[in-house]
Amino acid sequence: MTVPPEGPGSRRRPQQQRKQVLLRLDPAVYEALARWAGDELRSANAQIEFLLRKALTEAGRMPRETGPIPRRGRPPGGSAGGPPPD
Repeated sequence: MTVPPEGPGSRRRPQQQRKQVLLRLDPAVYEALARWAGDELRSANAQIEFLLRKALTEAGRMPRETGPIPRRGRPPGGSAGGPPPD
């Protein structure tokens, strides 16, 4: 088994697992968050991450190595499993 050479051109961050966090919220706060998330076509979890990233960015505390929010759901263009376009 060959190990790829280390060097400035071969630096890649390994794919990291997403962290799981237990979050306790007031039920009324969760309901408001869930409604807001639904209005923006996001899950409550994605809405929390969106808001946390926005707050970190505005506070100048977003780590440089942070990647974009992973896209979930169906790929654009209707390419998977749907009827062919007319």
